[in-house]
Amino acid sequence: MTIPIEGETIQIHSYKHNGRIHRVWQETMVLKGTKNIFIGANERTLVTESDGRTWLTREPSICYFHAEHWFNIICMLREDGVYYYCNVSSPYVFDNNAIKYIDYDLDIKVFPDMSYTLLDEDEYEQHKKDMGYPEVIDKILKRNVNKLESWIKQKRGPFAPDFIEVWTNRYLFNKEMQSKEK
Repeated sequence: MTIPIEGETIQIHSYKHNGRIHRVWQETMVLKGTKNIFIGANERTLVTESDGRTWLTREPSICYFHAEHWFNIICMLREDGVYYYCNVSSPYVFDNNAIKYIDYDLDIKVFPDMSYTLLDEDEYEQHKKDMGYPEVIDKILKRNVNKLESWIKQKRGPFAPDFIEVWTNRYLFNKEMQSKEK
């Protein structure tokens, strides 16, 4: 497997279990790429939905993906604090200059005070039936919801106090280096 290189720009592709594209983020800067971890950042990037609609992200975000965990975490940097949007998903793969994963509907929204809410349970149940999620996938996903909740409570991974500062500084450094190269 190829590994994304720090400073380069890649896309993020979200799919559904049936193999159809769900959403594409046009530009994300690589901050860290290893065989297991991808950390990227984007700001005001174009997002294309499966029906062709487009929109721009509103704030800078740090994106965390892991090749062994069934979730990814988007850290949105807003004026009143960091909000986290956690997608329960397949582990990512890096292919054809894009991070790719299957979105399994369930999401956890985490607020700056670290309170959180599980979202889209109805959508998950509907898609589970419509797309025939196997029982083994259902169990893996529910275990990973529990793992995410544990990470939030323990302030682990992207929820750790210094995570945002470290990766925001790396993002600003890379942006500065790119602007000097132009």
